[in-house]
Amino acid sequence: MSELTHFDGDGQAHMVDVSQKAVTDRVAEAEGYVKMRPETLDLVEQGSAKKGDVLGVARLAGIMGAKRCAELIPLCHPLPITKVALDLTPDRALPGVRITATVKTTGQTGVEMEALTAVSTAALTVYDMLKAAEKGMEIGGIRVTLKEGGKSGRYEAQT
Repeated sequence: MSELTHFDGDGQAHMVDVSQKAVTDRVAEAEGYVKMRPETLDLVEQGSAKKGDVLGVARLAGIMGAKRCAELIPLCHPLPITKVALDLTPDRALPGVRITATVKTTGQTGVEMEALTAVSTAALTVYDMLKAAEKGMEIGGIRVTLKEGGKSGRYEAQT
């Protein structure tokens, strides 16, 4: 396992100095899901949830989450994000909603945390929008599926 970079020689947490790293194009993708009963998914697909457009609101929340990642995660760098895209897809086989996020930047550090935060925020919003119908929904499967750019190169999760 490589050395953890968020700790100094004395074991104290610190923000990593990225000032000497090259500025490169970077992208990260993440995924997750919200599992629910089929009748709750019906509300999503029919657009009849009491709070409104579940997927549209969750998409906006995910974008906002990615943009505010450095405010939520203590050692994340604030980054000039150039793109955030979320896809929220109803899935009858789950049953529930599958969420994917893509985040891009040109900078000195990657955007994996922003992609994960986008998925997490979108999933929490789906839960919030539907909790009156079902409190037992399950949020899960949140992980990085792709990371590109920087000295560590490309990472792609196993399917």
